[in-house]
Amino acid sequence: MIIEPDILAYMTDLESAVANLGDTWHPDDPAYRADVYRQTMTSLSYAYFAYFHATPEHPDWAPLWNPVYTLQPNPDDIYLQSPICGDLTYRIAGNRGSCKILSFTTQRALSGTVDEMPRPNGHHEVDDSDLGLEPGEHFELILSAQRPAGYAGKWAPIDPQAGGLMVRYRSYDWLNEVDPQLTIECLDPVPPKPRLSPEEIVARIREMAKFPGRKTRLYYPMQNGVKERVGFNRFEPVRMPGALAKQVYWPACFQFDADEALIIETDIPAHAPYWNIQLNDPYFNALEYVYRLSSSNGHYAKLSRDGKYRAVIALEDPGVPNWLDPAGYREGGIYGRWYDCDSAPVPTITRVKLNALRTHLPADTPIVTPQQRAEELRLRVRACQRRRRW
Repeated sequence: MIIEPDILAYMTDLESAVANLGDTWHPDDPAYRADVYRQTMTSLSYAYFAYFHATPEHPDWAPLWNPVYTLQPNPDDIYLQSPICGDLTYRIAGNRGSCKILSFTTQRALSGTVDEMPRPNGHHEVDDSDLGLEPGEHFELILSAQRPAGYAGKWAPIDPQAGGLMVRYRSYDWLNEVDPQLTIECLDPVPPKPRLSPEEIVARIREMAKFPGRKTRLYYPMQNGVKERVGFNRFEPVRMPGALAKQVYWPACFQFDADEALIIETDIPAHAPYWNIQLNDPYFNALEYVYRLSSSNGHYAKLSRDGKYRAVIALEDPGVPNWLDPAGYREGGIYGRWYDCDSAPVPTITRVKLNALRTHLPADTPIVTPQQRAEELRLRVRACQRRRRW
């Protein structure tokens, strides 16, 4: 094989991500083009982990979605992934930690690694409650297509065609909960991890170049579909089948002017082990959530005296609880989640003038001072930086 002297010869498919500008809300807007360039680089930077870091025979954790590798991560979640193979047996071991939820999801293909996602994708998910794991517990979990003969310990099935394993550490109290510490190993006899041949390296570089375009072709329609079906400032609840059956999403596309605010209002289920809300940009990336208050959850939310949650989206701090900072965007996406709740209320969005905001909120809505907001943000930054995000 002749190796080209210019690596760009293998990167031509990177342009496929930019070609997807036509599927954004404003394809001719220079700011949109720049944002898509940035999004392309975030996906490309992640793609190295996807193609070079580990193999099914030699599994290892790699970071998945997070503040660097975006495309709508839940800010409460730390995501890890490892390639696996459905005809091999794996052991996950370590400490469960004290995060709100620990879950394991296997699937045939991870998004971005194939041109078209398989249907069905062989999803299977178990969480700490399914496995009977207590906070702080040391444990071992076997993953395989069939339960090993005579094995009575913790076990979860994987699809015989499984190609990837995703792990979520879902935190509620970012500052005080402790993330799990986990290892993964293949229990079958395998040869040593080999040096890659020139042909293998080139093939994987070509796949890396395709990765950003594949991701945007998958994710843009998800947010665009909400806008097309229900327009702006209206939620469209979605219950996912299979592995995500415990979770009801409530996505929306938001839009407002600089002198306006959006009020989100919802009841809270009587049984609500976990729920959250986050803001995304128009390209389905989570907004900056370390140094911006662009998300919240049931631990941090301040409920009104009537038991409802009311949040305010505004470019400037409105001086009320539950400000969701859109980080300079006046349009984008909203994603909320009810997880294992006994009901799934559909929130509402009300568009109001910012200077008349308090007339649309309960009269006893507290004032949040600039000093209080600054302290809220300081604690958030500290909490985020204590979590291993990549």
